Amino acid sequence: MSLQWLGWAQKLQAIAQNGLTYSENPYDLERYQQLRQIAAEIMASYSNLEVSQVLHSFNREEGYATPKVDVRGAVFHEQKLLLVKEKEDGCWTLPGGWVDVGEPPSEAIVREVYEESGYQTRAVKLLAVYDRNHPRHGHPPLRHHIYKLFFECELIGGTATDTFETEGAAFFEEHNIPQLSLTRVVPSQISRLFEHSRNPGWQTDFD
Repeated sequence: MSLQWLGWAQKLQAIAQNGLTYSENPYDLERYQQLRQIAAEIMASYSNLEVSQVLHSFNREEGYATPKVDVRGAVFHEQKLLLVKEKEDGCWTLPGGWVDVGEPPSEAIVREVYEESGYQTRAVKLLAVYDRNHPRHGHPPLRHHIYKLFFECELIGGTATDTFETEGAAFFEEHNIPQLSLTRVVPSQISRLFEHSRNPGWQTDFD
């Protein structure tokens, strides 16, 4: 199914957010609120969310609208890749999550890998920067526009640990990848990371 509707809604929301941030004219502010309402109605009509839920999410966004940043760690050990099992959907993914404000991405991924798996790592290379919205990746739709940063991380210690968000951490061979949490990572990205591991001289991928 085409996700053109998602791009339209995200762009309308960005225009509305920027207008609400910088405009002082009350009539313009009212128009930007109407644009935000339309964006929320578009998203709600193509999802299982209520318009009020989408609006609540939009209203929490302030300042100039920019994509969010998600980091994912590629931790290899004996030609196997570390994955964690998400409690939310029972599927597997690369450890990772949002970058906090004021936090360098390389530090964010080390933190996320430890928090979600129990393993201590060191970020050594940025392997890929992907636009989650790009249709070639095939992620299910989300209301946010997201850039995904994939880091190669060197394993330096720790042991597998269940966490608040995860209930399993294990290393998998390329031909034995479990069911993936597609909102977070897709099979083509996993395959590309294995290719990077076999070709350490490759440059960073980007959309």
